[in-house]
Amino acid sequence: QVQLVESGGGLVQAGGSLRLSCVASGRIFSTYTMGWFRQASGKEREFVAAISWSGDSTIYADSVKGRFTISRDNAKNTVFLQMNSLKPEDTAVYYCAADRIPSLSRLQAQYDHWGQGTHITVSS
Repeated sequence: QVQLVESGGGLVQAGGSLRLSCVASGRIFSTYTMGWFRQASGKEREFVAAISWSGDSTIYADSVKGRFTISRDNAKNTVFLQMNSLKPEDTAVYYCAADRIPSLSRLQAQYDHWGQGTHITVSS
């Protein structure tokens, strides 16, 4: 069983930066693909970014490409999401997710474990 706990959310002005962290329990973290998703108020949850177990491969949603960077530290069981040039439309609850299957995926159904989420508000 993998448990995920996100942190780093908060209020930031447009153009600012935040870094989210997600700490995973369990010694098999290093074998999992990790992803970030987000859900804005009144909208469906959507894919943001994912990273392979080794950290060598990443994919991003078009809406965040060039602004967000996903990374991981397997020694610390932690995955990060560095968010730069934030926009009001980035306001959402951000969720960390873990996938046992090695291939990168944008599909929520592919992910086996989810955190509780951390809220980001970007003011204009």
